[in-house]
Amino acid sequence: MVERTAPLTIVPPLPIGDVLEAGFEWFKDTFDAFFDVVGDIVTGAIDGIAGLLLVPDPLLTAVVFALLAWLLRNWKLAAGSLVGMVVIIGVDMWEPAMETLALVVVATLVALLVGIPLGILAARSAVVSRILKPVMDFMQTMPGMVWLLPVLMLFSIGVAGALFATVIFALPPAVRLTELGIRQVDGEVVEAGQAFGANPRQILKDIQLPLALPTVMAGVNQVIMLALSMAVIAGLVGGGGLGNEVVGAISTLNLALGFDAGISVVILAIFLDRLTASIGSRRPGHGRLRELRGRFTRTQAGSPA
Repeated sequence: MVERTAPLTIVPPLPIGDVLEAGFEWFKDTFDAFFDVVGDIVTGAIDGIAGLLLVPDPLLTAVVFALLAWLLRNWKLAAGSLVGMVVIIGVDMWEPAMETLALVVVATLVALLVGIPLGILAARSAVVSRILKPVMDFMQTMPGMVWLLPVLMLFSIGVAGALFATVIFALPPAVRLTELGIRQVDGEVVEAGQAFGANPRQILKDIQLPLALPTVMAGVNQVIMLALSMAVIAGLVGGGGLGNEVVGAISTLNLALGFDAGISVVILAIFLDRLTASIGSRRPGHGRLRELRGRFTRTQAGSPA
């Protein structure tokens, strides 16, 4: 290893980290009770969803996931999803996989509840957009492991800290792609809505968001993928699920355990990716449930009285 020597420079030391740490300590001491309550709520929500997923027999839940894939896309995705879920069951990773899925679901919901409104504000205001861009750049380029430090100080080791680190890491695509999708809506379409007397809320709800849906769903897809990748890293701080299995495999050099946990992460990622892509690509009013209902209605109408 090369020894570090004192640099010949006149630039004084900049204690940026020390200042940030002092400010964060004050923030933690001031709002510690609030974050305790938030941590309990978040932990309860994740545990509740995980418990709900683990109540039925694993094979039954796998069939439900496959049915959902068929409703949103086609039988090919349904068959692939069923095979993937059976593999997770077979490698004895079903319980940690459902814990990870619960963490990803809650983290994605929180990120979208924050990110989509911010993206809408950024699309409607150039000032908000200019403010958010460097913030999103900072959040997206900071290594994910670094976000584990402040949340550990706020929530200590456990699921709550893992969730908020995941939300911070996964939030930027929701903001960026929501703003992009709304800005890409044809201005003439918006002007036509205004000409018919639509107010800004109606234009947003009935014109801009429906037309921007594919781009917004691409943001949702990215949020889910980043949340899943961060959920595994969050195993270092007691996030549970497949992250704990990966960390345990690394600490014990257990290749078999690491591969089983890793392939389970891959299967979950593919399943969630294909589902969200299907939602974004399907035209409004053309869902498979509507198609099945239409077929049933036509059959009933064509049957003899």
